[in-house]
Amino acid sequence: MSSRLFVAIVGLVFVQFCGCQGTRGKLAARSSPEIQVSAETVRRAPLPTDNRLGESSPADIVAAKQPSIELTAGEAGPAPTLAEVPIPDSPSLAPGEVITSWTLASLESTALANNPSIRQASSSAHKAIGFRDQVGKKPNPIVGYNGTQLADRGTDQHTVFVEQQVVLGDKLSRNQEVLNQEVQSQLWEVEAQRYRVLTDVRQRYYEALAAQRRLALTKEFHVIAQKGVDVAKARLEAKEGSTPEVLQAEIQLNQVEVQRRQAEAAFRGAWKQLMAVTGLPGTLPGALEGALPSQVTVEDLQLVTSQTLAASPELQAAQARVSRARANIGRQEVQAIPNLTFMLGGGVDRGTNSGMINTQVGLPLPIYNRNEGNISAAQAEFSRACEEVRRIELSIESRIAQAGQEFESAAAAVEQYQQVTLPKAEEALGLTEQAYSAGEFEFLQVLIVRKTYFDANLEYVLSQKNLALAETYLQGMVLSGGLDNTRDTDIGSGLRDQSLSGE
Repeated sequence: MSSRLFVAIVGLVFVQFCGCQGTRGKLAARSSPEIQVSAETVRRAPLPTDNRLGESSPADIVAAKQPSIELTAGEAGPAPTLAEVPIPDSPSLAPGEVITSWTLASLESTALANNPSIRQASSSAHKAIGFRDQVGKKPNPIVGYNGTQLADRGTDQHTVFVEQQVVLGDKLSRNQEVLNQEVQSQLWEVEAQRYRVLTDVRQRYYEALAAQRRLALTKEFHVIAQKGVDVAKARLEAKEGSTPEVLQAEIQLNQVEVQRRQAEAAFRGAWKQLMAVTGLPGTLPGALEGALPSQVTVEDLQLVTSQTLAASPELQAAQARVSRARANIGRQEVQAIPNLTFMLGGGVDRGTNSGMINTQVGLPLPIYNRNEGNISAAQAEFSRACEEVRRIELSIESRIAQAGQEFESAAAAVEQYQQVTLPKAEEALGLTEQAYSAGEFEFLQVLIVRKTYFDANLEYVLSQKNLALAETYLQGMVLSGGLDNTRDTDIGSGLRDQSLSGE
């Protein structure tokens, strides 16, 4: 009877052990998938809309139950100044294929699919999800064998046992509450990085577009300046002009040539920066479709500020970290609750040829360590996270104020050039050429007026560029830095280790 009992216990333990092995294999296969980061990874998906501090949103609960999560933040609301441009599918480039013209929409789509910082932020979100799954895992049971009095033949005892640690105080679920908020923070970081990338793409696009426009203007005026040299030389040969006129015309041509070469260099540089943030370095320069802004819209900076503060993913990420810090305080407060260790063993006593069953229960006494230090540290972390939210709010307001100043300055210049300067410069050029044809003006005066008209157009393009840069910055939640290093998760699976130590 005792032998049968021993065999039954050994068989039971063996079956349990094999079952644990199979479960571990399934868990490993399920929780350790190969992460494929692609353009699909960064498509937009809904994120929590309830952003009040200290409360979990419905997305938290759903994310905790689902095995896979979309690693992008969701619709953060409309842009504060302009409607968001719809983003088409990314253009697919075959080997050796060259796109000769680019639109802003195609550049945005390509950047979202190729910029490494978005993938980097998505990987950090994957990382946080993995930690969240890990910190809620129960400890594995211990299966073992114990033999006593083995040297005393005939009185030896053999037992197999199962030992299990029972985590009390709801520590494991509290661990997941902390990591849930960290996951939310990382998802908002992905959304913030999308805004940074889009802002950089738009700003680099308008810089390149302005350089492209300047290059076209210099080429046009280069033709005019060359004709001026030819006219001056013809007048000199006809004894109607003078040598200073020829020299002045040649000087103006050389100046335009310098400006043309500078415009070419500016376009090449702007193009390389644009392709870098788009994720397509080495792409040959092509034509940019579109136009610089010419219509000035009055911006209500107070409204822009309130809309940005309400929808900023940068601020939402900081608020999620406040919720994480608050959850961690609750988690550290239950750490002092000891875990229960239970052991059950069964075997046979050779001396009496009878079966035996042993059991043992124990837990550490929280006499010397009540986790006061970690509770204090968690409270300090919560205070720091709250101040970080306030700091980001003030930073956003400061950036909006700076961008608003630049926008108003550029808008005033664009309006002045459109309504006053360019029409008068064009009128002066026409009257001067008519007066010159009638013999009323000297040729040098014509050159001066032409140069004034040319410079006014270049300054107008510069004002348009500055207006576009300020407008896109306000439009992009005052976030930039599409190639800057992204924030990685700063919390790992250490909470689980703390839960299991209990001492």
